[in-house]
Amino acid sequence: MPVPDPAAPTPADVDVRPATVFEDVAAIVGPRRPDATVCFCLSYRIGSTESRRLRGPARGERVRELCAQDPPPGVVAYLDGEPVAWAAIHPRADTSFATNRRIPHVDDVDAWSLWCLRVRPGYRRTGLTAPLIEGAVRFARDRGAPAVEAYPLDNQGERIDTTMAYVGTREMFEQAGFTVVAATSSTLDGFPRVLMRRALDES
Repeated sequence: MPVPDPAAPTPADVDVRPATVFEDVAAIVGPRRPDATVCFCLSYRIGSTESRRLRGPARGERVRELCAQDPPPGVVAYLDGEPVAWAAIHPRADTSFATNRRIPHVDDVDAWSLWCLRVRPGYRRTGLTAPLIEGAVRFARDRGAPAVEAYPLDNQGERIDTTMAYVGTREMFEQAGFTVVAATSSTLDGFPRVLMRRALDES
């Protein structure tokens, strides 16, 4: 049995806040070079036409705009005041998941989608994911969400490529109180994705 790391953060150490500070979001999901084109967690958040059009710094400016909106585009986890992790969460109706052909629309509940979890290098495998997910769920609940959906990999405990780990795993979300409600036709890194949901009026 592994010995717990006494230096690892506990949920009480992690402060999860709405992502209203663009610089903190950029520190986690932004490019190393300002002129580089990276996802910046926009691919599911905005329309595909706009996403393809935005290149380099324009993507960052679009995220800056979203951080000034209500609700902002997700949550940021802080450890000792340092931004260390990010979760993208938003009403599904206003994301590409509303029309995604590979992720089923199971009912008419106005669920919010939680589709990206990112932890900064140097802070991974330190127990940040659980409080990050809980903070994202709380963020949605506080804004009237009846349920939160996620679309993680069902990897059966097998190792996954770190570039695909942003969607999370079935086990990770089961531990956070989510249950599988549907299969999907989407795969990443050779693993199927499942649609999981947590009803907030039951939490």
